[in-house]
Amino acid sequence: MPRSPIGTARRLGASLTLKLVGLVAIFIALPVILYGQFESADRQMRELVIRAVQDRSKLIGHALAPVLRNAEPGAGDSLNAELAKFSSDGTVLKLMVQPAPPPGEAQTAAGFYFVASAPAIRADEVAPELDALAQRGILKRLGEACLWEASDEIRYRQPDGSVELLTSIIPIRTAKGCWVLTSTHTTSEFLNTAIGRPYWETPAVRMAAAIYLVLAVLAMLAAFSIYRSLRRFREVAGEIGQGRIGDYAFSQRNVVPELSSVARDFDKLVLALKHLSQQIRQSAEDNAHAFKTPLATIRSSLSPVRKAVPTEDQRARRAIEIIDSALTRLLALVNAAQRLDNSTADLIEAPRVPTDLTHLVAEATLNCREILASRDIRLVRRLEDGVIVRAGRGVLEMVLQNILENAISFSPRGGTIAVTLRRDRDSVELRVEDEGPGIAAERIDAIFERYFSARPAQPPGAEPHSGLGLWIVRRNVEALGGQVSAINRPAGGLALSVTLPRNGD
Repeated sequence: MPRSPIGTARRLGASLTLKLVGLVAIFIALPVILYGQFESADRQMRELVIRAVQDRSKLIGHALAPVLRNAEPGAGDSLNAELAKFSSDGTVLKLMVQPAPPPGEAQTAAGFYFVASAPAIRADEVAPELDALAQRGILKRLGEACLWEASDEIRYRQPDGSVELLTSIIPIRTAKGCWVLTSTHTTSEFLNTAIGRPYWETPAVRMAAAIYLVLAVLAMLAAFSIYRSLRRFREVAGEIGQGRIGDYAFSQRNVVPELSSVARDFDKLVLALKHLSQQIRQSAEDNAHAFKTPLATIRSSLSPVRKAVPTEDQRARRAIEIIDSALTRLLALVNAAQRLDNSTADLIEAPRVPTDLTHLVAEATLNCREILASRDIRLVRRLEDGVIVRAGRGVLEMVLQNILENAISFSPRGGTIAVTLRRDRDSVELRVEDEGPGIAAERIDAIFERYFSARPAQPPGAEPHSGLGLWIVRRNVEALGGQVSAINRPAGGLALSVTLPRNGD
């Protein structure tokens, strides 16, 4: 029966698989989105920090400008003291000068002299410091800054590559030459931003990634634990249905403490079903005994009445025949009800063990040989050897008995019944074909309904049919995880097909 759109939507909305897929998608998308947002914010922060550093360097240059206008290039000690006023932790200030060229000559990009620094350095450290500035390209930038009277900024790493430095170059022109102030900062001190390194290398991102990975692992473990528990419950339910394990199986197999109450409830349900099965069997036996005893008494009492009625009293004899036919029908209904109850109990409790279906089919057809011979019906068997299914023997015997009885009752005298049993990779198929009248196309789906019967008129004395045979077949087959279907044969007659899962090998 097709589901309505609302029912389908509700089913999808309740799907744990879809929810898990959604969580996985969020887990994947969330860090990517957040990383992009945080990286953009960090980029803006870096720009603000660098601009603040440059502005601070320019302010220092403006503050030094009045002093440098009157200073001589050789006044290193006094300028060291001035630079010390603006130095702070992590900031290195250096002051160099390019003397003004003689009148008539243009300013060049060379000829800088080291004047002062903060922290101060010794005289023997000046030459190595200038060499380092030249290697880093800073001396070249000094000349360009003086030519264009423009501030500059350069970023470079220390020789070991561990620390990146940010140097701001501030030119200050005076009548005596071009002074250049360099302000060098370690990028690691800039508000914990990603200046000088990829954003993913920052401590905050690494800490967030570690927390995310821990959460992801915990979520995966929780999901796997739930999946494993549900799968274990499914396996236990299957084994209980197959009759492989005993009582309290759910509690014994459960390893998740939070599911202990669920496991106990399942065990109670299984015990209740087993108790119900026993009650059904006992009730079927008691009811059958309660009905058969008075029916047998009535039939035995009817025998002397039949003898005492004169032969010419046709009306009385007809009444006796009607009573006898009603007794026969009642007895058939009692037997059918008892078989139905026992079959129901078997479906609930009977252990399902590997059963040789080939042997059962051969045995069932052999038991029909007398009625087949009396009606001159030919039986053709095509049975594969060693076809095994997992089911209760009594359940399968009832299925075979009802299918064969149905085929025999519809087969004409001199007709043929073909029984085919074959297996493929995953299933087993039993097919029983007769040469009877078949079923009207509009009624073929109803033959498996309860109390439906389309049998021809039965001869006097024959056991009446209750219309439960094929309904029992469908119920038993579906309880075993199989399917049953019927189609009209092109050449005439009906073909019943039973498909069972091949899980007994």
